[in-house]
Amino acid sequence: MSISPTRRQAALAALALDDEALLKTCDVEYFIASGPGGQHRNKTESGVRLHHPPTELSVSATERRSQIQNKGVALERLREGLKALTFVPKVRRATKPSKGAQKRRLESKKHTGQKKTLRGKKDLW
Repeated sequence: MSISPTRRQAALAALALDDEALLKTCDVEYFIASGPGGQHRNKTESGVRLHHPPTELSVSATERRSQIQNKGVALERLREGLKALTFVPKVRRATKPSKGAQKRRLESKKHTGQKKTLRGKKDLW
């Protein structure tokens, strides 16, 4: 998967921001998070979804009963996602061993094979 240079630059710029400035660049959405946690969780909008438009990255957090705690968790996840976007994989180049290396490897294998064949040639008497 190739990431466009503009998304990578936007992610680098977003990582340089502090939490408040990063939240201002995001679209914040609150929603009702279902699951265990009682009436407080099931009736209040404690789930948080952050969408960062420049990088098209979206994260959500619904684990906690508190909206503020979920916002903090979502912000951590957003930073992890932005770090992942900034990763540039190394270019892999196909290589093959030189003729000398191939010859040495074959000689070593022949030598090992000869040692093994000599092991079974002992007289049993």
